[in-house]
Amino acid sequence: MRTLLRMRDHPHSEGRITEPLPVIWTGRATNRAQWLLAAVGAGCLALGVKLAVDSTWTSGVAPLLMSVVGCLAAGLLILFGTLAFVHVAVKVDNDALEVRCGHMGLPRRRIPLAHVVRAEFAPRVTPRHWGGWGYRWRPGKGMAVIVRRGEGVVLRLGDGRIFTVTVDDAETAVRIIRARLHAAATRGTAGS
Repeated sequence: MRTLLRMRDHPHSEGRITEPLPVIWTGRATNRAQWLLAAVGAGCLALGVKLAVDSTWTSGVAPLLMSVVGCLAAGLLILFGTLAFVHVAVKVDNDALEVRCGHMGLPRRRIPLAHVVRAEFAPRVTPRHWGGWGYRWRPGKGMAVIVRRGEGVVLRLGDGRIFTVTVDDAETAVRIIRARLHAAATRGTAGS
């Protein structure tokens, strides 16, 4: 918990002029190193195709078929597994925080702000803390979408769960979420 800072204690927020918050905030985080893994997956895929097309098939069908299927399966798993988490796009609007991974936007997670109890800025989130890149779950830490090391948003939900996502300019996202939570709480007490 010491890695999480309260916004008023964060040194970057001192002396800033308060700007109006946008209605919709979007942020991204990218991991260019995963393109290298995607290239390895494409190489495995190409090797499987080359084995299937250029082989004379005289050494036996079963070993060659296993090699082709193995290369194709490994290539597809590596290729699509890495491309799904090359980048993450985060959107905060009046109703929810939405996280979309990869080029197709899958997996996708939408968390209504009505379910959020608290939003925190995490200055240093690393894949090592979560067991690697991707969509992660750790007992006691909750769920996370980790595409690179760096700053992130930590949401504490009403049911006790925690959700973390690495994204550029996470501090602004946290400020916006907190403002929306405060506005909803103010409306809730004013309506009572």
